[in-house]
Amino acid sequence: MNINYWLIIVTLAVALPLSLELKAGAQMGGHGAGDSTPMSGMEGQHPMSPGPAEEMPHGGAIPAEGVPLATQDVGGQPLTPRVEKGVKVFELTARPVRWPILKDVVVTAWTYNGTVPGPLLQITEGDRVRVILKNELPEETSIHWHGIPVPNAMDGVPPFTQKAIQPGETFTYEFLVPPAGTFMYHSHVNTDKQIMIGLYAPIIVDPKGQAPQRPVVDQVWMLSEWRVGADGQTYPAMPMAGAEPNYFTINGKAFPETPVIEVKKGQRVRIRLVGIGQFTHPMHLHGMNFQVVAYDGVPVPKAARFVRNTIPVNPGEVIDIEFIANNPGTWVFHCHVLHHVTNNNVEPGGLIGLVRVKD
Repeated sequence: MNINYWLIIVTLAVALPLSLELKAGAQMGGHGAGDSTPMSGMEGQHPMSPGPAEEMPHGGAIPAEGVPLATQDVGGQPLTPRVEKGVKVFELTARPVRWPILKDVVVTAWTYNGTVPGPLLQITEGDRVRVILKNELPEETSIHWHGIPVPNAMDGVPPFTQKAIQPGETFTYEFLVPPAGTFMYHSHVNTDKQIMIGLYAPIIVDPKGQAPQRPVVDQVWMLSEWRVGADGQTYPAMPMAGAEPNYFTINGKAFPETPVIEVKKGQRVRIRLVGIGQFTHPMHLHGMNFQVVAYDGVPVPKAARFVRNTIPVNPGEVIDIEFIANNPGTWVFHCHVLHHVTNNNVEPGGLIGLVRVKD
């Protein structure tokens, strides 16, 4: 090799790492090599601790000024439709409320009809459904019908299938309901913010032509995460340093405000687990095993069902489980990522539900 070739190799070896370092510095707000100035607002702040808005690369606190307290305290309740020429019509309004996740912890939530989760849409396979969404949020939004094969123009994903619904505007979704199963709906605009602060809700599709053979207990548990800053403001929870959640909720409530299942020995229980947040939650039942009877809205044939006492619920997944309550006592059903059973780092809290089995 001649000397010019070696000069090129040496030059690249020196210049490339320096170029990458300068580029990384520019992406962090201009703090490159040799710049000892701290990033704005980060002095003394633990990187894992929720802090003021200007510290967070993903944006500021959710505006709370003038936001009313929620007038309901339980989310995911059935919404009764009106019927127009055979079409079931549901009306939803996306609006902010102050939502209690605990008796002494209130978050600023963006909701459908003022609750977290929003209303349960309980419908029958083959129904024609019309959903009218009015946007009373301070920014644009939409609805995506997660797991439901709707026509492309109804999928709710701006800018690909529709224009985003601007503040003050109304949009109408209409589609045929798929085969029976558990589904959900949620925003598909600024999703890492809007979903994380409450724009989600369940859908249950019942079989056509027969009354659903439901267990004695049949509940939807939507698993999510929240972030309340040291300043008391609500921030979107994200799986990134400095934006991690410090509260974890089932249906918008943290333990001890989470669901309590009361059941007699020998009765059957179904829980429809929905991963609506951005973290995996391995849900573990004490005292009994369960079967997975449906996955993402699709029934699992009896011959293929498997028995577990722990099941990971990943973001976007819907898992229906059933069990016979055959062991008397008060049992916990909780996430086995153990930080997720805390409230602002205090245990017990977060993703814990109770199953009380009586003789």
